[in-house]
Amino acid sequence: MKLIILDRDGVINEDSDDYIKSPAEWRPLPGSLEAILKLKNAGYRVVVASNQSGLARGLFDYDTLFAIHDKMTRMLADIGTHVDGIFFCPHGPDDGCRCRKPDTGLLDDIAKRFGRALAGTPFIGDSLSDVQAARAAGATPVLVRSGKAVDEDAAELAGVDVYDDLAEAAGSLIARDKSRTHKKGG
Repeated sequence: MKLIILDRDGVINEDSDDYIKSPAEWRPLPGSLEAILKLKNAGYRVVVASNQSGLARGLFDYDTLFAIHDKMTRMLADIGTHVDGIFFCPHGPDDGCRCRKPDTGLLDDIAKRFGRALAGTPFIGDSLSDVQAARAAGATPVLVRSGKAVDEDAAELAGVDVYDDLAEAAGSLIARDKSRTHKKGG
């Protein structure tokens, strides 16, 4: 089973410094939903791992977060696909929890839920905390430029593949998989 983990805001949907606080504010990035469909068609189980500190900050409640996720899952269903899980941290940056990225709690939960180590599992994010969490959990960090601005020359990004968006990252991963399969079979 191939597994891939995606951050939500800035990877699947437009990000906002003011937070995504309602379904109306949740807008998919161009090509992101289709990229998920392509990943699913290539045999990946697709899981979302997202910090949602807007809950702790009182900017929205759980019902609203679930409505946002419902909008995303309905839009994915409309194109014939789905995600295999949505994991989120509801805590704020000063709450000291283990689930808030860059800590590994969300990724540890995903590993436990899917019964596998995360070594070699791509984790596509848009921030340094996503890269740090991936590395700490043993996953392979992948960075996209479609969300938060990150200094791509930062030493912490050495060896990290960087793409413009989820569609480009997914296309590269799928092509790499096909190349490996072709080499094994040929």
